[in-house]
Amino acid sequence: MTTVPIDRVAATRRPQRQRQGSQRWHRLLFVHWEVPASVLRPLVDPRLTLDDFEGRYFVGIVPFTMQRVRPYDWLPSMPTATTFGEINLRTSVHLDGQEPGVWFFSLDAHSSLAVAAARTLWHLPYFRSDMTCEDDGARVRWTSHRRWPSPTAADFSISYRVGASLPAPQPGSLEFFLAERYQFYTTRGRSLLRARVHHAPYPLHLAHDVEVNPALLDAAGLPSNGARTVDLFSPGVDVDIFSMETVDAPVRSLPAS
Repeated sequence: MTTVPIDRVAATRRPQRQRQGSQRWHRLLFVHWEVPASVLRPLVDPRLTLDDFEGRYFVGIVPFTMQRVRPYDWLPSMPTATTFGEINLRTSVHLDGQEPGVWFFSLDAHSSLAVAAARTLWHLPYFRSDMTCEDDGARVRWTSHRRWPSPTAADFSISYRVGASLPAPQPGSLEFFLAERYQFYTTRGRSLLRARVHHAPYPLHLAHDVEVNPALLDAAGLPSNGARTVDLFSPGVDVDIFSMETVDAPVRSLPAS
């Protein structure tokens, strides 16, 4: 369990350097399960600390649509990697009480070019998946079937209704903890890497009547029978992307939090 206060606001501020690229994250759903720290700990780089909310640890699935993707401002848009569906499986982490962010277990995307580029340039566990998203005005429905690379047994489906809008979440609230994450961590060889993003705070709504097949958790070796918490929806945000940086952190064994 976290024992020192964590500055959760600093990471929301725009970095004082030139952005690398930009994109829009459109119509996001945040769905979370409680998972024991003892299960998460072996699956996350030991240089990172699991981030908890009042002693509880979560994994989240976030389906959304990538739009206007420009990985580099100087690079022309690629038609097959500009707009596509994506589904992320992640947990919350920090670095010795600082720099709260996320660790990805998997990222599924409906774009072969985007998957190949992200695996090569960002060192993230992306998978190519066939994906659909339908909205009939009453419910939003996502389906996904993983294609490559192996293992591919990770079909996924979820549907939900968008509910009432919420006030802007404040630091210290569960909604802020779950949604407002402005950096991710990954590895390249023995190096720990971090990349930052910047966007306006998420406009949030409640999501209702969520029906989910949590096969992505099963594929990642995570239990799907944990308690669910509040489900959130956002119409989206415009995002600036900043270059990846190496984190100077020693490799060592850490306690569960």
